[in-house]
Amino acid sequence: MQSDPGRIVILGTGGTIAGSAASPGDAVGYRAAQIGIEALIAAVPGLQGLPLEAEQVAQVDSKDMSCAVWRQLARRVSAHLSRPEVAGIVITHGTDTLEETAYFLQRVLAPARPVVLTAAMRPATSLQADGPQNLLDAVTVARSEGAHGVVAVIAGQVFDGRELRKVHTHRLDAFSAGDAGPLARIEAGTLRRFRPWPEGHALGLDFIAPEPAAWPRVEIVMNHAGADGRIVDALQAQGLDGLVLAGTGNGSLSAGLEAAALRAQAAGVPVLRASRCAGGPLLDTGDEALPGAGTLSAVQARVELLLRALAAV
Repeated sequence: MQSDPGRIVILGTGGTIAGSAASPGDAVGYRAAQIGIEALIAAVPGLQGLPLEAEQVAQVDSKDMSCAVWRQLARRVSAHLSRPEVAGIVITHGTDTLEETAYFLQRVLAPARPVVLTAAMRPATSLQADGPQNLLDAVTVARSEGAHGVVAVIAGQVFDGRELRKVHTHRLDAFSAGDAGPLARIEAGTLRRFRPWPEGHALGLDFIAPEPAAWPRVEIVMNHAGADGRIVDALQAQGLDGLVLAGTGNGSLSAGLEAAALRAQAAGVPVLRASRCAGGPLLDTGDEALPGAGTLSAVQARVELLLRALAAV
């Protein structure tokens, strides 16, 4: 860790980490995004006395994460990183869309300093709340010498924001990076790193539409038994700027769904095939009519097509 790590800015966006339940024993029937970021920081003794500042960017349940919040969050992260005294950023977030926000921020900003997302699976009022430790660990990562890029810190593990997956509905270790595994772990307050920090080319903020209504429409359609493709035709009729297909297995599609996707592609709609499986990349055979998303999950592939569509406007 640096001897003089500089200031860490903590941005709050809501989520379960800021959630509240009527009973301390209730870790399921709670309301997300009820507690402000200042109160969350004050509840962690290990953060007291550190050079921190806080800002409430949003206060939402992350199932309701929106393009408007993404744009504001990216702008605030960029503004704070332009300050020389800021060593890194921590973002508190809900778990439901954490992997989408992480991928979005890495592709747009590819920051040269650490941007660390963290979250919780239990509300702040729980008898065994996991948020305080996750927040402390996130600050530890943000203060670590040489750290950079967008990462997520959950249950003592550090994940590359491009590889993050939510893989469980309620366990505290609900996240994974699939075959790649974590970048690092926090062990007794110390970072132990296994792989390099995220790299990438920053797309920047200039191309992002100011109004959410102006953002492209990119949808996800899942392959399943009996899928006939009519939903793709209906979406295209309403206006579609991109389509992700969450295929079965190695991105396989029913004949009807593939035919509808090919019609959409022929009409100029960008299409990517992903897998509905929780782990594993798409392995191309060389004769695919529709391009694969590689290691991206379906929701990350949607973010990728969204950014491509924005950049093309």
